[in-house]
Formats: sequence, structure tokens, C-alpha cells
Amino acid sequence: MVQFHIQPDSEIPASTQLYNQIRFAIASRQFPPGHRLPSTRQLAMQTGLHRNTISKVYRQLEDAGVVEAQPGSGIYVRELGGAESAKPSSPLIDQFPKAREIVEQSLDEMLRQGCSLNQARELFLAEVDWRLRCSARVLVTTSKEDLGAGELMVRELEQALNIPVQLVPLEELEQILSQTRSGTVVANRYFINEAEAIAAPKSVRVIPIDIYDYGKEFEILKNLPKETCLGMVSLSPGILRTAEVISYSLRGDQILVMTAQANDTYKLEALVRSAQTIVVFDQASFPAVKQAISAAREDLIRPPQVICCENYIGEKSISLLKRELGLD
Repeated sequence: MVQFHIQPDSEIPASTQLYNQIRFAIASRQFPPGHRLPSTRQLAMQTGLHRNTISKVYRQLEDAGVVEAQPGSGIYVRELGGAESAKPSSPLIDQFPKAREIVEQSLDEMLRQGCSLNQARELFLAEVDWRLRCSARVLVTTSKEDLGAGELMVRELEQALNIPVQLVPLEELEQILSQTRSGTVVANRYFINEAEAIAAPKSVRVIPIDIYDYGKEFEILKNLPKETCLGMVSLSPGILRTAEVISYSLRGDQILVMTAQANDTYKLEALVRSAQTIVVFDQASFPAVKQAISAAREDLIRPPQVICCENYIGEKSISLLKRELGLD
């Protein structure tokens, strides 16, 4: 069971601390789609917050489209794709009247042979995408406020898939999709609902990416000595904001937290001169940290301990994307 920690002395409001921790748990798949969130009573006992405060956080999550309330049952993480809809209509059905019947008969036969719906979907998409991949476009989308996270995804996807990947701000996604006939949009779960709302009307597929949960790194954080100065570095300001909230929730004023984006030379130099431990949240930022430490080595009594996280994108998500694109 995921444990939530609220630091009462923090300048960050308690409701914001809880909201960010729950969203992180969902985005990192600690709470997968369909998972039932703890009741307000359970969270009140765990965090010490009033149940009204917890209810307010759950309403905020519901307004954001992340969870849904089922009367008499509880609060659940939303399944991707939203509510069920009728079978889609298309001019192609009139042009090829037997096409839907052929697809339905093929699907029925696959189910009779023991395939699940998910397995059948993967087989269909892998075959279709394999034939189209020469012209297909892979677009990564994040908000303009966190393009650093998008840069991380592009770097890792290009390396893993060995194909070009384009970064598109979420705010410009609709315009870009209106200019293309095919493609696949990739987004982490923080932005999946917004991306689907834009892509679905244009019949463009959206594939969610699971981010690394940073469990090992937060365990290290729990055991740092008091008065430690902890530095946190990433290309993504969103990762740094979330990590800072969780750090204060776990340790409060027991440790000093400094953050810096890898491309902010001034803040990065100040961080390496002060921090005893530095957590680098993505491998793309590690060379910049290494260079900053090397430049400041003569002024350092003892070089900081550097902990570099694993890839930003989980291995399972990479494997899924390869299958969906017909690259596996």
C-alpha cells in the first residue's frame, strides 16, 4: 500500500502535498487504471488530515479527469479512453460495406481460438502499423511548462526505437495533427487525458507512457542524516516540483533541498558546491552534473555523492510501444 506523508510545518498546503503525491502514484502506475483509492477515512488516519480536506483533493482529481467516483463503491483511477461509445462510423464503411463484417468475423474467430481482446488488438495494430510505419509519425507531447519531460522522452524513444521522434507542445498538438494524416501521439499519464481529447476527433492514436517511480531514490531520501543538503537535478521542471513536494512531505525541515535544471548553469554550480548528496533524475542530465562538479573540484572539501536514476520511461512502456508501432 502506498504511504502518503504530510509535513504540517511545510509552506506547501497540506491539500497540495496530498494531491501531488496521489497524481505521482497514478502517473508512475503505483495506482494503475481501475485501482480503488483509499477511503477518506483511511487517508485521514494515515495522514492526519480532515476528511473534508481529503474529499476536496479527490474532487480536484476528478475535475482533472484522473479519477472517477462510483456511488456506493469508492474513487477509482480512470481507465484510459473514457466512457464507452457506440461503434465508430466512417465514410469507409459505405465505401467498403463488407469491411466491418470481415473485421468482426476475424475478431470472433481469434476470440474462439483463445485470444483476449487486448491480444487481438495488439495483433491487428502490429500488422497495420508494420505496413504503415515508413510514413508514420511519432509525436511526443507535454505542456509548454514541462518541455523538459518531453525532451527526456524524445531522447529515450529515439534511442530505443531507432526512429525519429518529434516533440510537440500540448498547446500546439491540435494544429500539428490537423496537418497530418497519420501518426501516433505518445504522452505520459500526467497529460494523457488532454492528449486524447485533442487526438481522438482526428482518429489519431494516443499511447500512454509510464514513468519510472523513483522508489529506490525516495528510500535513500528517507535515510539521509538530518541537516543534509540534498540536490536534485533534471531536465524536467515538473519532475523537480513533484520531487520537492514529496521530499518535504517525507522529511520536512530535517534536510535542505536544492533543485536545478541541467541547463541552468548558475543554479547547478551553486547546487554542487552546497549539496552532500545529489539525485540526478534522468541520465541526460548526468554529464552536466559531472562537468559542474569537475569545474568546482578545487573549492570542494569533499565531492558530493551522486545518484543517477534509471531511464525516465519504464521498460514495459518501451516494449508496448515497439509492439504498437510494429517494431518489435
